[in-house]
Amino acid sequence: MNFNKIILSLVALAGLQTMQAQENTKNILKEVIVKGFKTVNGVGHMIDSKDGIIYAGKKNEIILVDSLDANKAINNTRQILGRIPGLNIVETESSGFTANGIATRGLNPSQSIEMNTRQNGYNISADIYGYNESYYIPPMEAVSRIEMVRGAASLQFGSQFGGLVNYVTKDVPKNKPFEFITSQTIGSYGLYNSFNSVGGNYKKISYYGFLQYRNMEGYRPNCQQSQVSGFGKIQYNHSDKLNFGVEYSLLRNKIKMPGGLTDSLFYANPKTSTRARNWLKSPWNIITAYANYTPSESSTLSVKSTFLFSSRSLVWRNEDGGAAATDDIDLTTNAFVPREVGIEKMNNSTTEIRFSQNYSLGKQKSTFAGGVRQSYAWFKRQGGGEGTTNSDFDLSISGDWGYDLDFSTTNLAPFVENIFKVSKNFTVTPGFRFEYLRSTAKGHKEVEGDIQITDEVRNRTFALAGLGLEFKPGKNTSIYANISQAYRPIDYSQLEPFGISSKIDPNLKDSKGFNSDLGYRGTIRNYLNFDIGGFYMAYNKRIGVTLATDPITGDYYSIRKNIANSVHQGIESYIEFNILKYFNSQSNFGLSIFNSFAYVDAKYTTGEFKGKRVEAAAKTINRVGLIFSTSKLSTTLQVNFVGDAYGDASNAMSSEDPVAGYIPAYTVLDWSAAYKLQNFAIKLGANNLTDKSYFTRRTDEYPGPGIIPAVGRSFYLGFTAKFQ
Repeated sequence: MNFNKIILSLVALAGLQTMQAQENTKNILKEVIVKGFKTVNGVGHMIDSKDGIIYAGKKNEIILVDSLDANKAINNTRQILGRIPGLNIVETESSGFTANGIATRGLNPSQSIEMNTRQNGYNISADIYGYNESYYIPPMEAVSRIEMVRGAASLQFGSQFGGLVNYVTKDVPKNKPFEFITSQTIGSYGLYNSFNSVGGNYKKISYYGFLQYRNMEGYRPNCQQSQVSGFGKIQYNHSDKLNFGVEYSLLRNKIKMPGGLTDSLFYANPKTSTRARNWLKSPWNIITAYANYTPSESSTLSVKSTFLFSSRSLVWRNEDGGAAATDDIDLTTNAFVPREVGIEKMNNSTTEIRFSQNYSLGKQKSTFAGGVRQSYAWFKRQGGGEGTTNSDFDLSISGDWGYDLDFSTTNLAPFVENIFKVSKNFTVTPGFRFEYLRSTAKGHKEVEGDIQITDEVRNRTFALAGLGLEFKPGKNTSIYANISQAYRPIDYSQLEPFGISSKIDPNLKDSKGFNSDLGYRGTIRNYLNFDIGGFYMAYNKRIGVTLATDPITGDYYSIRKNIANSVHQGIESYIEFNILKYFNSQSNFGLSIFNSFAYVDAKYTTGEFKGKRVEAAAKTINRVGLIFSTSKLSTTLQVNFVGDAYGDASNAMSSEDPVAGYIPAYTVLDWSAAYKLQNFAIKLGANNLTDKSYFTRRTDEYPGPGIIPAVGRSFYLGFTAKFQ
């Protein structure tokens, strides 16, 4: 396969091209001219608009997963998403969660709570406003590309400060009645991963599905995990203008959590486990029905309706006593202490309608895109139940729940954006989103022996606006700028009672702010790909707990309120240079070096911790990779450096509080390779080559409390075959 064919296939896969057909008087066929951003190593940028969504003026990236050398069997986030500048990753997957959380620009990466997380364009988190945690993402062997848009995504997708991450699953194989792909991987710490997919076409019906099974013994004692992920899609192609279908995603898992560590335990032996009776299950189910209608070449209409019904069940030796408390048999009773049980049931129903229209304005073509999102989420949280003294997964309890709470969120959000093409090379894109939000919280919670009743109803509306500018000095380069408002609504946990003498401020407000970008990106022939820019983010009215004085009695009490503002600013840079293609554009070999770099200055600007660094915000994140490729062989060595951070806003170096303390900088090396021969491939590699002991998170509750160590050196070997 020559270089031009590779470029065309990659560009077509990511939708990075626009096509202009020109009639050739000497030939019957039309000449197709491909324009836009392109790259041979799988990182690119979206065109101005695609599938009814506007990307003009926004900082965005596309990762082509199949083109990466990475340990996809365990969804190694460092390797797969590591080229996104400034991506902060909290590595807890091996210690109790099913997916490593991500964030950018110094935001909190825990369970990706600051991100709008989607699969094939629809939300897959529990409740993006009340409980925006991601327990499910599709296996990377099933993903064709990952789309990321920074904070400017708040207008088209939702209000999150962190922006959008969209995992697009592989599509139906073209013009094939049947295709079967199997991939088997083994690795360190008892890893076995089996991924199998089928797809094809029959007349007007197309189908695709996969089933993944993964089992691991784990890096530390007591961290075994097994999971099954599945996906099925069937689509009816009524005509070139209309198709509709249905998708179903599932996750079934069972995870043992080894607990967190104190600083002294971690530095003595990071493989130590303080818990042997902690278990987690988080079954996930998502059903989506959709229809896509293209009445003309200039118009698109899409409708997606999604129903998510999922849960999380937890039985564990709780946080009492912190990370230093061991889970031992009580010599007086000759039994373990009873564990704590918690069950959360998560449901949401969402419908999103999008419409786009290209139209002529003066001598240029402009684009309108708009739509509406309607959702209703209901969430039941039961916890604090006294469980058994057993060691297996057992959710039975004695007596009543310590808390039994019901939450709901109703949301309605129309949105519009328009690309005004001022000239051939310059676009102006204003946008607007209006949000109606209703949150309720009802139930009871036992706090220090007293039963507290909560009955909260909050209604509010928000208007978000944004403006994007983009100037293209050349065919494959552009200067972009954007400013967009964002907010983070009050979540369910912030509406819970939390102390006998504590209060929730009745004037508690959602966090608000904005994101802004200025950058220069593009490609030069087939040897250079770059995106260099700066950002400024204001994150106002952060919610926290502080002390207040009763004006009548003079007594102190705790109050949850809006306590501080923060500013996040810095530089994000991605540069990829293919050395061999620079000297010979027709070379059958590739030797590339890439650098993904970010400097993030994230500090509190008001409140008690003014001048302190925002928790979990590393100042410097730098990833450098070397890639060698031929038509059959590819290999990548990646060096990951992440600067130091703090566990909480006080920036304490150490504390009795398990979440507070220093998080040291670390450097990790990953190497992966793949050899392909027709319909077969062998893959192998090593993660954390130098066996670096490090951690990315401190927790006050599960899967801790305390330090959660990351995984040490590991190896993997796999085999893939395609049959058709």
